[in-house]
Amino acid sequence: MLYLIRHSYLAKASEVFFSMYAAKGKTQIWFVSILAMLLLICAGITYRVLASHLKLVVDAPIRLPVSLNAFPTEIDSWVGKDAPISEKIQRVAGNDDFLNRLYINKSNNEWANIYIAYTARPRNMLGHRPQICYPSGGWVHDNTEPSEVISRAGRKIPCLVHYFHMPAPRCDQTVVLNYYIVNGQLSSDQSTFSGLGWRTPNIAGNPARYVAQIQISSVQENPILSAARDFTDLIMEFFPDRNGRVKAAEYANTQSGVLK
Repeated sequence: MLYLIRHSYLAKASEVFFSMYAAKGKTQIWFVSILAMLLLICAGITYRVLASHLKLVVDAPIRLPVSLNAFPTEIDSWVGKDAPISEKIQRVAGNDDFLNRLYINKSNNEWANIYIAYTARPRNMLGHRPQICYPSGGWVHDNTEPSEVISRAGRKIPCLVHYFHMPAPRCDQTVVLNYYIVNGQLSSDQSTFSGLGWRTPNIAGNPARYVAQIQISSVQENPILSAARDFTDLIMEFFPDRNGRVKAAEYANTQSGVLK
């Protein structure tokens, strides 16, 4: 009888113990679940805040010490007038600064359009090539030839000269000279800045880590070669050299917009 009573007592005690343990276990699981959910929510909020901040940093334009708008409108015999670019094209290009200006040479009435695009996020410049962009506007690509122009200061300018025409009935023709300035160095090849190291965002906002694209276009080859020779030395003064120095910043405050 004592055995039965003792056995019955132990059985009930065991049931109480295990029920308490089970209840405690459920409490622990519930607490851990709530804690995990809170951590996930906090992590999500933190990620969104950081991602939003990073997007603001990445999307914010990185300014040059001297805006390209300050580029002279008169250079020797060349006289320039700004040519507007639509906001849609500007958004697609994603540049930090740009200049699009039509110059006419008063000495011979030749003209050349100068397009300068600057970005401190070099990956944005990949794909923006005349043989891609012009055909998207209806032009037919005829040929591309490597060339080299010698600037007035004796600087060698490696470049590519592209030839296009419009289909009938228009049959217009255009010639486009294209080259890049990569951290103060001239180049005709996008592979100069196409590596993985160039694809990281410029979070520090360093204007000296950049690519500038220069396109000089006209209906004939002679005006674009002349413009490249006459303009390139001055163009390079508006961009950081290998040491981060921008020469145009030294005279920008007294720049009248006319260089002789």
